[in-house]
Amino acid sequence: MPARAVRAATLFAATALAAAGLAGQAPRAVAAAPGAKDVTAVLFEWRFESVAKACTDSLGPAGYGYVQVSPPQEHIQGAQWWTSYQPVSYRIAGRLGDRAAFKAMVDTCHAAGVKVVADSVINHMAAGNGVGTGGSSYTKYDYPGVYSGADMDDCRVSISNYQDRANVQNCELVQLADLDTGEDYVRGRIAGYLNDLLSLGVDGFRIDAAKHMPAADLANIKSRLSNPGVYWKQEAIYGAGEAVSPSEYLGNGDVQEFRYARDLKRVFQNENLAYLKNFGEAWGYVPSGQAGVFVDNHDTERGGDTLNYKNGSDYTLASVFMLAWPYGSPDVHSGYEWTDKDAGPPNGGTVNACYSDGWKCQHAWREIASMVGFRNATRGQAVTDWWDNGGDQIAFGRGGKGYVVINHEGAGLTRTFQTSLAGGDYCDVQSGRTVTVNSAGQFTATIGAGTALALHVGARGCTGAPANAAGASFGVNATTVPGQDVYVTGDRAELGGWNTGSALKLDPAAYPVWKLDVSLPAGTAFSYKYLRKDAAGNVTWESGANRTATVPGGGKVVLNDTWRN
Repeated sequence: MPARAVRAATLFAATALAAAGLAGQAPRAVAAAPGAKDVTAVLFEWRFESVAKACTDSLGPAGYGYVQVSPPQEHIQGAQWWTSYQPVSYRIAGRLGDRAAFKAMVDTCHAAGVKVVADSVINHMAAGNGVGTGGSSYTKYDYPGVYSGADMDDCRVSISNYQDRANVQNCELVQLADLDTGEDYVRGRIAGYLNDLLSLGVDGFRIDAAKHMPAADLANIKSRLSNPGVYWKQEAIYGAGEAVSPSEYLGNGDVQEFRYARDLKRVFQNENLAYLKNFGEAWGYVPSGQAGVFVDNHDTERGGDTLNYKNGSDYTLASVFMLAWPYGSPDVHSGYEWTDKDAGPPNGGTVNACYSDGWKCQHAWREIASMVGFRNATRGQAVTDWWDNGGDQIAFGRGGKGYVVINHEGAGLTRTFQTSLAGGDYCDVQSGRTVTVNSAGQFTATIGAGTALALHVGARGCTGAPANAAGASFGVNATTVPGQDVYVTGDRAELGGWNTGSALKLDPAAYPVWKLDVSLPAGTAFSYKYLRKDAAGNVTWESGANRTATVPGGGKVVLNDTWRN
């Protein structure tokens, strides 16, 4: 389902007057997220106070330019995630937090250098009858104080024909009450809601279900905003042979390019990464400067048309590629584990800690977060020094600013790479190891199966960096069944002292390789072993004797193990 929601508004006189005063202004398209930092972390179904903490603790330090928050308006009650996308009023009174929490989040994120994009559902209202999360009563087609049946489109059946423009834009998306965005009153109410969010400091909007509204209607609504040039990213899903094309919406702002994510899945799972040499506009996509791109979002990860966190290194390496490749403005989806595709967020959206309670926190995975800095450092640089093996090993530079190697094959890759980097020491931000580039721009390295290497001018050497602190970098190739995770324990307190209850969980971001960095004193000799643990706490040890290793005098001991059955 294309993110289901609409926001019904309690408009304030001031915003209504502002909207009326700006009604005659033409909208100004914004070609990609403004500023030098164009990566957005999409914290799907996170409560506002948890978003605020993430801005301070991880998003700002990593260099994310934006955070996108889930729809903040009052919506229908229910535990499912999609209840957030069925609006009841335009009050900020959803399960993710109230108006005060929203404002505090915006202010905190701004203080951390992160701008805020609000997922905005303005195509439709809720279906059914009931009382919303803020206490507002409603029935389908009647939302007291906001809209009545006269404000809805006349077609009151579900969309059935995507080859018919009127059917797509006037009928109901999955039976949700469709707003008549051609009406002046409706346009004013929507603009009033968006102006209210702007008054709270919001920096941009994702326009949900944009394809289901005529582009001219959205242009009129945008023209009424207190900042008609605000960043504007539209969900307009491409469908071959459909009556409505994403390109129609480029006059309003950016468009989310769904073909990008679908093609990445196909290439990473069934074709050769070598094919990505001209990825982007040459593949028929919208212009790079107005493309919103992603590996997955909340709809596609559940629908299966793109990769998702369950795809292990396919997913992680696709994210590395997206952030290294200069096409579009990237969204990094950060959600939670699910088996039930309808399941709402753990703890009602409160994130007590990443990697607990089912929160995946993809935005903070080392392989992904480190590439945000790479993207910022290489901004404006063309692709240079492309290399591939004709299969699933590729490497390319971004002028003299950065260089990345992606090994998507089952064996390690060792070779000498030619770059345009200046000679000297660089930190491989993927592994935390120092790589030396010679005066001719060359370096030699080994890149493990299912991993990447990334160098950029913003990370010159790893000396003193946490990633290079003394300790052990565990890596084990281990397959699991749903519900199982892989842990390590050993004879040191830092490793849990052989207590399975204190064993350390490894990160499956590069599945089937599980990874974890652990700080240990330089020179420490230690024993360790891997185990699997399921949701019920049942433990299965790997076979064989205890493994042993020694931390070097400086840096980490890197362990590339294979589970012993």
